[in-house]
Amino acid sequence: MHEIVSKRPEAHVYEGDCNQILLETVFPQVRYKDYRRGLCLLEPYGLHLDWEVMQTAGQMKSIDMFVNFPVADMNRNVLWRNTENVDYSDIQRMNMYWGDESWKTIAYSKPNLFNWKWKEDNDVIAFAFGERLHHVAGFKYVLKPLPMRNSKGAIVYYLFFASQQKIADNIVESIFNKYRNRGIS
Repeated sequence: MHEIVSKRPEAHVYEGDCNQILLETVFPQVRYKDYRRGLCLLEPYGLHLDWEVMQTAGQMKSIDMFVNFPVADMNRNVLWRNTENVDYSDIQRMNMYWGDESWKTIAYSKPNLFNWKWKEDNDVIAFAFGERLHHVAGFKYVLKPLPMRNSKGAIVYYLFFASQQKIADNIVESIFNKYRNRGIS
């Protein structure tokens, strides 16, 4: 990566925890009052991104954001039918990514006759996350996420786009719509 940007003095490579580097070093350089704009690509493979990063980006009013919603990690490690067996550290990772524990009431329906909790569909959980990006983080526009599928057609993550600008929303929406059903058999 350093080789790619070595001939571009305006480009920088930061190494370390993105949660810290974005909040302390990168985001302060794209402040709305300085007439600066930024595009942030957040591509966590799993639940390693802090909600504070996404919320700060939304509240700054100067950053458009693509973010992966890692539903495969969530399903593999957190969103189990028997939640008593979920490792505490995985619940903490989910809380950090989501920003609080409200995901629990969204992800699970009321217990049935046998007192089993039923996990909601991934689409329901992803929709609720989009609502958080809009209402809690403060992005004016949050597109319906694009489901990203593996070679077998299973959704491994949802790609969200959030922005303050309608024109950005329109451009990305036309791209998302072109690929929305790709990988479905």
